[in-house]
Amino acid sequence: MLTVGQLAARSGVSVSALHFYERKGLIASERTTGNQRRYRRDALRRVALIRIAQRVGIPLSEIAAALNELPDRRTPTRRDWERLSSRWRNDLDDRIRRLEQLRDRFTGCIGCGCLSIDMCGLSNPNDVLAEHGPGPRRLIEE
Repeated sequence: MLTVGQLAARSGVSVSALHFYERKGLIASERTTGNQRRYRRDALRRVALIRIAQRVGIPLSEIAAALNELPDRRTPTRRDWERLSSRWRNDLDDRIRRLEQLRDRFTGCIGCGCLSIDMCGLSNPNDVLAEHGPGPRRLIEE
């Protein structure tokens, strides 16, 4: 069992973040008779997964749903991780595709000055302010 300080040191996550993860149901602790938190060693893997998933943009609600499918009282097996991976695979592939498109198109946008969502190739075609010209129209016209 790990104290919250030990889990923080080993995972590279602040104590306050660990408490936040616990409030959100992402990790669990047990309490000592002195009411101190103690975490099982598998919390290290859960915290690592949370951090990695957050870095690639997976919302905490999706992370929580995935972690809820992992076993509570044992370290997840390779099969458990495979199920989790297959659940996120299509979404991650789609995110990668969109990020590659953004990267490839964004380079050409630097300095174009359009600033209009309607005129931009990365855009939202419903930009009603585009008809008033490029730039931040609400700020310019106020």
